Amino acid sequence: MQTNLAEFIRHTPVGLEADAILRSCVHCGFCTATCPTFQLLGDELDGPRGRIYLIKQMLEGQPVSEKTQIHLDRCLSCRSCETTCPSGVKYHRLLEIGRDVIEDRIPRSFASRAIRFLLCEALPRSWIFNPAVRLGQLLRPLLPAVLADKVPVSAGPGNRRWPPAKGHQRRMVALAGCVQPTLTPNTNAATARVLDHLGIELVEVPGAACCGALRYHLQAQEKARNDMRRVIDAWWPLVESGRVEGFVMTASGCGEHVRVYGEVLRDDPAYAEKAARISAMTRDVSEVLVSEQDRLSDFLRQIGGATGERVAFHSPCTLQHAQKIRGLVEALLTTAGYRLTAVADPHLCCGSAGTYSISQPLLATQLRDNKLAALTAGSPDFLVTANIGCQTHLQSGSTAPVRHWIELLDERLSDQARSSG
Repeated sequence: MQTNLAEFIRHTPVGLEADAILRSCVHCGFCTATCPTFQLLGDELDGPRGRIYLIKQMLEGQPVSEKTQIHLDRCLSCRSCETTCPSGVKYHRLLEIGRDVIEDRIPRSFASRAIRFLLCEALPRSWIFNPAVRLGQLLRPLLPAVLADKVPVSAGPGNRRWPPAKGHQRRMVALAGCVQPTLTPNTNAATARVLDHLGIELVEVPGAACCGALRYHLQAQEKARNDMRRVIDAWWPLVESGRVEGFVMTASGCGEHVRVYGEVLRDDPAYAEKAARISAMTRDVSEVLVSEQDRLSDFLRQIGGATGERVAFHSPCTLQHAQKIRGLVEALLTTAGYRLTAVADPHLCCGSAGTYSISQPLLATQLRDNKLAALTAGSPDFLVTANIGCQTHLQSGSTAPVRHWIELLDERLSDQARSSG
C-alpha cells in the first residue's frame, strides 16, 4: 500500500511505525472473512481492511469525523485478522496508533467520557469494585438489562482455599488481577492446588493487581503504564532474589498484556530492562502445565481414565490470536479424561473484548449469543474458557455455569488425592 503521511506524524517514531505497517498491507481482503464485526454488519468499514483505509486517510491529513471514530471503536481488537493475514500486517498496533490520533481530534460525548472514566477508575481499584459488585447484586432486579447482565449472581462454585505452605523448592507467582479476585476467586486457588500436586508453590504478591491492560485499551496510556510499573515494583524483588522461576497467568487477557510490558516500556529508562525480563518470564498456566506434562500425566493416569463428561472449550482471542497458544488446553483436558465437543468457528470472538461488552452492548450480545450457540451445540456437560472477561460475559447469557478450565483439572486431582489418602 502506497502512503504519503502528513507532516504532523511523518517523521515521528510512531509515524514511521505506522507507515511500515500500512505498506505491508496488500489489500487482499482475507482479513474480512474472519472479522466478527464485518460478519455481523457487512460493512467494509467495519472490517480490518476498511479500518486500515480510514487510519491511512487520517494519518495522511484527510478530514476525520465521529463516523471514523465509531468504526474504529467497533473493532474488538480480537486480532483474528492477524492470524489470517498472509502478509503479517500488525493491525492491532496500527489500530492503537489510529485510536490515539483520533482521540485527540474528535471530542467524545459527555456520556461516553463519563463511561470511560468510570471504567478506568473503578474496575482496576478493588476498594471501589468490590463494594460496587455487592451493591449491584443487591439492586440487580432494579437495574437496566444492560447493566444487570454484567453483575454476577454469585462468585461461582469452588473451593477457594489455597493449599497450605509445604516448603516446595520451586515457586511461581500468579497475578491477582483487578476483577478476578472478586468475580472468580477460585481460579487462582485452583491453579495453586494443581501446581501444589506438581511440587510448585504458587503465590500472589501484594501490590500486583491490575496489569494495566484495561486502561491501555481505553487510551489512558500513562495511567496504564503506572499500573504496569506497580506490578513490576511488586514483583521485582522476587526476580532479583532468584526466589521465583516465573509468572503464571490464569487470565489470558492479562497474560497477553504482561508479555508486552517490555515493548510498551521500552523507552522508559527506569523500567525497560525490568519490563523485558518480566515479559520473558511470563507464561500462561497451560504452558506451565504442558512443560510438566510427564509428571502431570502420572497423576492423571492414577485417576482412572476417561470421565465420559463432555466439555466445550472457548479459546479466548488473547490466548489463540495474541499469544498464539493453541491446542494446549484441549490437550490437557483430554489427558484428564474429558471429551471435547466440536465448536463451530472457534476463531471468532465472544464479544467480551475487555470493556467492549459495556461500550458496544448490542454487538457484544450478538457475538455472545452466537458463541454460546456454538459452544452448546454438542450438548456439553461443562462450558469452560481461559479468561475472566470471556467467562463473565458468556455467563451473562448462559443458564449453565461457565468455568475456568483449570477448575476441572483441580477437581480431578483433588478427587484422586482424597481417594488415595
